[in-house]
Amino acid sequence: MSKRNNKKIYKSTIVFIILDIIVIGCFIMMYGPWDKIRNMYVNTALKTMNHQYFANIFYSQETIDKINSNSYFVTINEDANIDDVIINTKEKTKYKDKYEEELFTRENPDDTYKIINLKIGTSKGYLVAIYEPEKVKLISIKQFDIGGKGERVITMCERYGGSVCINGGGFQDEGYGSDIPIGIVIQNGEITWGKDTADTARDNVIGITKDGKLKLMANATANEALAAGINDAMIFGPFLIVNGKPLEIVGDPWGQAPRVAIGQTKDGIMLFLVVDGENYINGASLQDMVDILQRYGAYNAANLDGGQSSSLVVNNKLYNNPPPAAKRQGGRYVVTGWGLID
Repeated sequence: MSKRNNKKIYKSTIVFIILDIIVIGCFIMMYGPWDKIRNMYVNTALKTMNHQYFANIFYSQETIDKINSNSYFVTINEDANIDDVIINTKEKTKYKDKYEEELFTRENPDDTYKIINLKIGTSKGYLVAIYEPEKVKLISIKQFDIGGKGERVITMCERYGGSVCINGGGFQDEGYGSDIPIGIVIQNGEITWGKDTADTARDNVIGITKDGKLKLMANATANEALAAGINDAMIFGPFLIVNGKPLEIVGDPWGQAPRVAIGQTKDGIMLFLVVDGENYINGASLQDMVDILQRYGAYNAANLDGGQSSSLVVNNKLYNNPPPAAKRQGGRYVVTGWGLID
């Protein structure tokens, strides 16, 4: 046998050995003794609407149901009391801990926002502290209509004249985008989506008043939100913190993923929290989001649309690192968001 053939056999053998090791490693990870890996995989797959079938590739429905029963959160059915929020975002002479000091101090006294870089496991996170909460408004596509694919946050943010923007609520998605939001949308005191069900459709309302207070309303209608003084609003959830009380989380519901949240401290500083994640391999859990927001003093906070939709735009540039499919197009096409509008 020639030396050339020997080399081919040797290379082929090495390749098969490596493949065997990978297969065995995957088998051990999926069926081994580590419940955390199994639970994270299933919960993450089930949360990503277009990839739920991944959970059934490796596990029976009985196993999936068992994992689900051990991972859940207790929905907060309480409205935020915005009277507790007294807006005073000036720097203090004394801070209770290093996180409060980091949040309030800024390079220039007239800065309207500050970005705090975070590390969540192996993922990067970005916490934006906004010192003029009255300038935070809901941003949206030009027109809600059937047949479109939405807009990137960077496009909406530029059109509204925003300096910092994040994505917002969910939308009807067939895999290529949509112009139809899920739930009501309120902008500048007017219902721009959901007028026909303004008195009947109930959901978690994430709203902001004219004076810049984050108002969370559980199981509310659009007209109830307007009556409560909400100027801009959209639908999503769950609420992560209400009146200083965190969401009760058992296990790891929804797994790890790129995530986005909006919050506010008792002093009125508005918080945008965005966490990166690579194709749902890593990112943040719901508990991670609660922990970070509490660490920086959030009194009220809510989860926003995440995954491929996760977008943080700063000065007309995509600042975060969304999953590759979204990054290639400069951010996923969505329908709503929140922005610091100068």
